[in-house]
Amino acid sequence: MNDTNVSSTVLTRLSEEWEALTPEAQKAARYVLENPRDVGVSTVREIAEAAKVKPNTVVRMARQVGFEGYEDFREPFREAIRRGRADFPDRARWLQDIRKSGDLGGLYADMVDAAIRNIEESFAGISHDALKAAAEAIWNSRNVFTLGVGVNNSNARNFTYLASTGMVQFHAIPRPGSTAIDDLAWANAEDVLIAITCHPYRSEVVEAVYLAKEQGLTVVAISDSRASPIIRAADHGFVVAADTPQFFPSSVSTIALLETLLSFVIAVASPEIVTRVDTFHRRRHQLGIYQEDPE
Repeated sequence: MNDTNVSSTVLTRLSEEWEALTPEAQKAARYVLENPRDVGVSTVREIAEAAKVKPNTVVRMARQVGFEGYEDFREPFREAIRRGRADFPDRARWLQDIRKSGDLGGLYADMVDAAIRNIEESFAGISHDALKAAAEAIWNSRNVFTLGVGVNNSNARNFTYLASTGMVQFHAIPRPGSTAIDDLAWANAEDVLIAITCHPYRSEVVEAVYLAKEQGLTVVAISDSRASPIIRAADHGFVVAADTPQFFPSSVSTIALLETLLSFVIAVASPEIVTRVDTFHRRRHQLGIYQEDPE
């Protein structure tokens, strides 16, 4: 996510007005939503060129969300810190250069700073009411399908594993040997899909979200931009920060959000959840899964 607290209100307004924008204005809005820090340091022509639209399209987009023009629109972004979004190979080469220069202490500090900043930025933009609403939809569902591919496959499966200690309706997809759209074949309005993908967005996740909407499922989406196709299609959308000095998007805030979401599910659940979790763990001890401390 390339977002800041300063400009979050403007970005929210852009998201809310998305459907009212012309296709060309949507191209401009998409660029702003994905690269808000560029706005504070770029002219209208530079933004238009980057978004591949005409400058007057950017101006119309600004007016659509209540500003007199581009300069007025740009003002909330001026305090944003510009962080370029390098391609993965470029970031990998940069990391190699750091190793050769011996400046791994700086890399260590940058990684720690990015992890902390990502969590702060993510939760600054997420309300407990939004989490509660998503948690209630999850608890009241028949089945919950958690979808992630690539690095987010393990994130989705970890969430499903933790949920299984007290609930039986959670299913990580795609299942081995299957596809996400096949796993959703018999899902309907009684079910929930939790989908995770960050830029560059995985087509199979986007396709599964659109299919789920057609079948009436409630969609909970986790991504790194308000312009993400799964966020715009979701019933409950959560934007996480994924910036990192590494060549891959960070999963730190995604994991933190999933753990928080699960804690909310437990909190809104009916009282028997406590007994089920206790039974699950007592069974593990009885089966010798844990190494017991010596007496």
